[in-house]
Amino acid sequence: MTKRERISDFVRSFDEAPPSEMRIPDYYGVFFQLWNAQRYYEAHDVLEQLWLAEKDLKLARFYQALIQAAGAFVHLQKNFEYPLHAKHGRRLRPAGRLFALALRNLEHLPNEFRALDLERFRQTLARYHDELTESHFERNPWSPRTAPQLSLSAGK
Repeated sequence: MTKRERISDFVRSFDEAPPSEMRIPDYYGVFFQLWNAQRYYEAHDVLEQLWLAEKDLKLARFYQALIQAAGAFVHLQKNFEYPLHAKHGRRLRPAGRLFALALRNLEHLPNEFRALDLERFRQTLARYHDELTESHFERNPWSPRTAPQLSLSAGK
């Protein structure tokens, strides 16, 4: 079984439709479910399937930015859980770099794109990036209690 097949099965497990119905997996919707459950690594993997297949450069950059943001939160989460671990204790700088890359990929997109409030999302990413850099990558601004939640507007 390929990685894409494994992830397709994983995404289908989030679908509420009866298994007898043939439906296209909603990778985009599942990304947000996983993000809000603080399962950033899985969210990254799910959206990567859309990004790798996307031909539209604007949409591909958008997906890439979401993947980079999820990756940044993987770093923050691992650092929070294991701050003294040899590897996880050094994850704040890579998180900062991924926040900067995500913000750069979102620069030329409108304030709402694919039903996501990008203005608010950019502000969230910038806040985490700024908190990391202002602390000289010594303080992790993430915690499970205050983790950002994402939602889509009704007209996805």
